[in-house]
Amino acid sequence: MHSAAEECEILFELAIEESDEKSVKEAYKLSEKLEKQIKSFSVELMLDGEDDKKNAIMSINAGAGGTEAQDWAEMLFRMYSRWIEHKGFKVHMIDYQAGDEAGIKGVTFSVDGDYAYGYLKTESGVHRLVRISPFNANGKRHTSFASVFIYPELDDEIEVEIDENDLRIDTFRASGAGGQHVNKTSSAIRITHIPTNIVVQCQQEKSQLRNKELAMKVLGARLYQIEKDKQKKKLQAMHDTKDEIAWGSQIRSYVMHPYQMVKDHRINMEIGNVESVLDGHLDPFIENVLLSGHA
Repeated sequence: MHSAAEECEILFELAIEESDEKSVKEAYKLSEKLEKQIKSFSVELMLDGEDDKKNAIMSINAGAGGTEAQDWAEMLFRMYSRWIEHKGFKVHMIDYQAGDEAGIKGVTFSVDGDYAYGYLKTESGVHRLVRISPFNANGKRHTSFASVFIYPELDDEIEVEIDENDLRIDTFRASGAGGQHVNKTSSAIRITHIPTNIVVQCQQEKSQLRNKELAMKVLGARLYQIEKDKQKKKLQAMHDTKDEIAWGSQIRSYVMHPYQMVKDHRINMEIGNVESVLDGHLDPFIENVLLSGHA
């Protein structure tokens, strides 16, 4: 990278001396390529956390507001699905709760790929949408909220002890798509961790055993994240920390009316092409949040 920078500098100096417009353009293209390489390398340096290399478990939940918020949650799910596709990562569905009329109430899935958690951890928080409501006959502007939470997926080397006596396990018939078999048998699993009141459920697989395994994986990841958060809190008195993820404190706003803009409030970064962002082109936000240290 250092030799490439020297080459670019020499080429630019010669182009200026000889008033060679073609060489100037070539030097400019080379500098742009070098700038991208430096930024990519800088981002990689920021992915040095203990869990950054791991797969991620992602949950998207609609906020208050019924159909509007549920439609927004589905839009976010599509946005992240497209980003995951662009990255060449893989998705495995864990839980999907359809909305009452449209959209989704919530969805949980795993994202498999190198540094999936390292990248996606930047997306944890509340996401706000402002638009003309497609569900309002009067065409009024509406604000919707949805929350995104990211957890690192545990690997076999990390042990989280879960006492069976601390669990309440309920079975129920799966709802939504899945075929007759899924709806006729009580294959869905809901696990409540009594000490923390964490509730996880899985209904995507036909096998009750498989649903329980997936639900336990999500529970283990969430308990692991709680322990990680406890460790971070010990350092809060000495170091600045990121804001707690709380309802109403959005990290990013997606405005479709009266103007077009996506703004990340943590780094004051704005992008005017809302459709591109909603189509999964999130790297500018993700990379700059990582480089800013706000992840």
